[in-house]
Amino acid sequence: MATSEALQSDERIFFRNLATVMAITQLAGFVVQFAMGRSSFDAPLIVHLHAVAFMGWVAIFLAQPWLAQSGAMSLHRQLGRMAIVWAFGLLALGVAVTWASVTSGRTPFFFQPQHFLLANPITLLSALGLFAAAVAVRRQQDWHVRLQIGSFALLMGPGFGRLLPMPLLTPYAFEIASIAGLAFVAFAAGRDAWVQKRVHPAWLWPVIALVVSLLLARLLAGTPIGADLYAAAVANTAAAGSNGMAFPPPPPLP
Repeated sequence: MATSEALQSDERIFFRNLATVMAITQLAGFVVQFAMGRSSFDAPLIVHLHAVAFMGWVAIFLAQPWLAQSGAMSLHRQLGRMAIVWAFGLLALGVAVTWASVTSGRTPFFFQPQHFLLANPITLLSALGLFAAAVAVRRQQDWHVRLQIGSFALLMGPGFGRLLPMPLLTPYAFEIASIAGLAFVAFAAGRDAWVQKRVHPAWLWPVIALVVSLLLARLLAGTPIGADLYAAAVANTAAAGSNGMAFPPPPPLP
């Protein structure tokens, strides 16, 4: 029993530390962009609302393993209930800010607007699907924590996208930045293999979810469905009639 309890304690500490590194990595991308003058507070309101929702999600993700490891399970459960509500706001604002970016011509120049319009929401839905699965199996702690880690890994594209040389990764910059988050899944799976002599099956699900999401978005973007959705999004805007699969021009040099 003592050995089992020690293993559980070590695992909680490991996932607490892993979640901390993931949160810091996510935040680092935004801090670096701001420090380099590539981001500012001069953005539409929807961008600020999405930033609050997203950073709130990072804070929830970071707080939960610290609460669990410290034994504050009552607060952990209360925050978990709040996270369920927060997830709906994150989804709504994630879709809204993607739509606003495309329709206002603010799609980053290393993304195709038509693909970006689909890829962002699909990836977000997959991440929140894993979160919902983690909530559903919350009594199975081994599955619960791993699915939570996997869910957040799928949301790390924006952070890595601000740390990687995205223009050099065109035309698959979106996919590369998204897949980079699986490095944490691979590291945790490797730890399972080392400590428990097996890789937990929960780690397979974020890999499947991300691969399916990226393939689905890429395939749909090049179909009439993707074209019709893009045309509807940019109707009555300056981008009306434009080719959604063409990369926007890069911003002028300062």
